[in-house]
Amino acid sequence: MEEENEEIKTFKDLGLIESLVEACEKLGWKNPLKIQIEAIPLALEGKDVIRLAQTGFGKTRAFVLPILQALLEAPYPNDFFACVLSPTRELVIQIVEQFEAMLLKSRFYLGSERE
Repeated sequence: MEEENEEIKTFKDLGLIESLVEACEKLGWKNPLKIQIEAIPLALEGKDVIRLAQTGFGKTRAFVLPILQALLEAPYPNDFFACVLSPTRELVIQIVEQFEAMLLKSRFYLGSERE
């Protein structure tokens, strides 16, 4: 997997759809971080992912992006879709801000194309 990771340079290389790639660019996120390179492709395949990284190393984006992509690809899921647990109120705020930023910068809002 290490050799594959060296070739990944952009969020598009991770398999994200164009609207999320564009949203990343608008937010100034040029290149994925190590944790994102490791986790996003697996999550997009529907696999469970557990990873550890220090604060500020991109963990939140590593799970926000695949969740949003899955919602955009199937905007009306029949079942419970995702549950994000957080140990602190401060981290909840950070997670919500990441979801909101991606939704506001993408062409889609909660599964509906913006006009």
